[in-house]
Amino acid sequence: MTSTPHLHLSPDQIYPFDARGVARRFRHAAIFGALDALQPGETMRFVNDHDPLPLLDQLRMRYGETVSIEYRQRGIEGVVIDFIRR
Repeated sequence: MTSTPHLHLSPDQIYPFDARGVARRFRHAAIFGALDALQPGETMRFVNDHDPLPLLDQLRMRYGETVSIEYRQRGIEGVVIDFIRR
């Protein structure tokens, strides 16, 4: 089985990342890997069952101004956040 490489053909592409399906012990590493793969202008739409405040602090420290964080939905049922690579 071969995999198709991600070609980054559209700079305004939104890539979904549903953290609810990732084991907790792998979650942060998977999120960092996904963000590292983004090209400038691309967005990762992150879905989670809770507001990940410690993760957001880590992202700000790791990426600084190169990744912006924009809440799309925030409530008791969970959050949707766009991480935009600058």
